[in-house]
Amino acid sequence: MADDFNAEQKRYLEGFASGIAAARLTGGLALGQGAAAPSEPTGPDAIHIKAQDATVKAGGKLCDQEKWKRAENPFEGHNRLIAEAATGKAPKPEDNFRWRYHGLFWLAPASGDFMCRLRIPNGILQHWQFAGIADLADAHGGGYSHVTTRANLQVREITAEHGQPFLDGLIDLGLTARGSGADNIRNVTGSPVAGIDAQELLDTRPLAKSWHNWIINDRSLYGLPRKFNVAFDGGGVMPVLEETNDIGFQAVKVLDGAAVAPGIWMRLVLGGISGHRDLARDTGVVLKPEACNKVADAILRVFIKNGDRTNRNKSRMKYVLDAWGFDKYLAAVEDELGYKLDRVDPAHLAPRGPMDRFSHVGVHSQVQPGLNWIGVILPVGKMTSDQMRELARISSECGDGAIRMTVWQNFLFSGVPDAKVMEVEERVAALGLTTQASSIRAGLVACTGNKGCKFAASDTKGHALIIADYIEANLTELDVPVNVHVTGCHHSCAQHYIGDIGLIGAKVVVSEEGDTVEGYDIVVGGGFGDSPKIGTEIWKAVKAEDCPSRIEALLRSYLARRESQAESFQAFTARTGPETLRSLAEDQPVLKAAA
Repeated sequence: MADDFNAEQKRYLEGFASGIAAARLTGGLALGQGAAAPSEPTGPDAIHIKAQDATVKAGGKLCDQEKWKRAENPFEGHNRLIAEAATGKAPKPEDNFRWRYHGLFWLAPASGDFMCRLRIPNGILQHWQFAGIADLADAHGGGYSHVTTRANLQVREITAEHGQPFLDGLIDLGLTARGSGADNIRNVTGSPVAGIDAQELLDTRPLAKSWHNWIINDRSLYGLPRKFNVAFDGGGVMPVLEETNDIGFQAVKVLDGAAVAPGIWMRLVLGGISGHRDLARDTGVVLKPEACNKVADAILRVFIKNGDRTNRNKSRMKYVLDAWGFDKYLAAVEDELGYKLDRVDPAHLAPRGPMDRFSHVGVHSQVQPGLNWIGVILPVGKMTSDQMRELARISSECGDGAIRMTVWQNFLFSGVPDAKVMEVEERVAALGLTTQASSIRAGLVACTGNKGCKFAASDTKGHALIIADYIEANLTELDVPVNVHVTGCHHSCAQHYIGDIGLIGAKVVVSEEGDTVEGYDIVVGGGFGDSPKIGTEIWKAVKAEDCPSRIEALLRSYLARRESQAESFQAFTARTGPETLRSLAEDQPVLKAAA
């Protein structure tokens, strides 16, 4: 069609198109006014354009990602992205960023293909959806999936031309990956045993699903200064790790005598980001469950207007809270809402029920008489498509048909009658999986690592499995759950700072010429749930091959000196002190022999 225009007409059309693009960037110019001042931005992107303009006006320089958002909205550019991917073309950096709005991550240079991260509110799928994802992984990906630390699924090895067909297949299953990457609100987590836990105060499933639907259908809530996490804790036995989220809603029981009516409310905690060594803090605010969406929306809009759009390392909401303080931030939230939030003194809240660190593993009785949930352990979250299909059949034939992912990179069957428990365990074992994890493997968490992520310094999943095998073989007397979190870089997707023992990838220099091998810095004493804490670094640049023996030495020191089996590794570390624990470990024969 371009051949139908002469050179002058082409130049005119190019100039017209450039003018339209410029008008979009500035919010639009009044027709006939030439270089007149731009009109006020309108539409769903207006809040973001205004924030960008304010940054530039104050002398700031927008980071590349902000420029990419402004040059072409990732949703408006979707058809172009599809057409280019259909030819097998690898996306440019800016288009890789735009694809992430649709849930696809181009993983070069680690690999030359896409990874798709889904959206699964509260981490719960039906058996037919789970099996359907397995079929999509076969048709378009590598024939396997991983459970993530946000109770979600990722599918890898999706070539460029298969990216959009995979997304289309998700829609056929009633699922989406929209907004699961880039500067957007990530998968909404909730209590994995919602609705079946006798201890819970509130079923988080309706809240997680409602918030999921709220955000995916409001374009103004995409394109934040940086990614954003929200979690709902129902007060049950299984941790949700809401303290590691930007927003955490915790079900609490308000007692008589408070400033609000007694009953079940949601406590608001803000600012969690464990990779930046910070956990969410109690704001003192409580709200009724039905108000969570509106309050979360207001919190986000304050962040959108005031988050840093110049420095990606300082662009999470935590840094606005650090700069302003909680009182100023909450006052701005109240201005957005148009009313004051309720606050309750912690003295008027009933104590939270206890958490069970093994509740995601093995057989546990549900609140429904005669029914059970059964936690299945996966090797650092991985399942083949054949395993997924059979697991779906087990859920359908022996349970209530649900597959419930957890933040521990595993999943649960639910609604399993007492008479079917043994059958489930046997069928799971026949797949090479287990419901009876060791103390070390039950709490083992690992990010993708350098096999599939360009940021990772080490092969985290491979090393995590080596650590588990080594500890199981050499420390059979370990009789309590210990969380070992292995992450590859500063993004801390495996949340190493909250593990009993945390490892973060590092390059270890091994020669005067500067040659390096894979390794880790090691931290101890982190915690979550009813004992949240950021861990303390005790060793730097430990070669990966030496990490299993270091962990063995730490655990042997703990077993030898703990006050009783009831004293957890974290409590022991706090009582002993990280530096003393390091000295005790270095005195262990396993490390002395290697010295």
